[in-house]
Amino acid sequence: MLLAVSFALLDSVNVLLIGIVVAIGAFLPRSGRYGLIAFLLILGDWLGVFLLCIVVMVIFDGLGDLIQQFLDSPVFGIVLIVVGVASFIATKLSRGDGNTEMIERFLAPVRRPSLLTVGAGLLLGLIQSATSAPFYAGLAVLSAGDFSVAIRYGGLIIYASLALSLPTIVAFLVGWVRAYPESPVGVLFDKAGQNKTALAKWAGYLVAIVLTIMGALALI
Repeated sequence: MLLAVSFALLDSVNVLLIGIVVAIGAFLPRSGRYGLIAFLLILGDWLGVFLLCIVVMVIFDGLGDLIQQFLDSPVFGIVLIVVGVASFIATKLSRGDGNTEMIERFLAPVRRPSLLTVGAGLLLGLIQSATSAPFYAGLAVLSAGDFSVAIRYGGLIIYASLALSLPTIVAFLVGWVRAYPESPVGVLFDKAGQNKTALAKWAGYLVAIVLTIMGALALI
């Protein structure tokens, strides 16, 4: 279970969603409804992650012992290492601002609280999960674990919540900065905004390195 939690937390390093939350906090006037917009966006994202969790879990459960055999084989560790190294190289070669255009596309439906805001979050959640190696790895571990059906599928609520933990924390911090821009947190966010390209790269490096380490540990 702890391994599944680790993968879910790793999946929470969602640079795209975090970038959108920060952008909303930046362009909305002080009187804007930031709190409700951020809540609806993250709620939609959570729904997207949760729905895909159910679909993937059903598929993994249908594969039965094949999932456990995969996790017990060296292939699992090798795959994690390959994905980690590939992610590191991709991050190294990227300009670091590849999410800028995507963020701008998502800003239109989130300028005011509505069902479109939830829909944008839902799409983000599906994109986040479908393209995340830690997402699948964590669910594979959960599926292969010696847990009842109720615990496995009920645990998906917690799993999806953990996958949104970092963006949620950032959303609260952005709200704090909007209310108290001169606070230490506000100063920190200002410095982070001036170095967002470097931060995006370091987030990519972090995920890549942790995946590589977890893959190496799986081979031991």
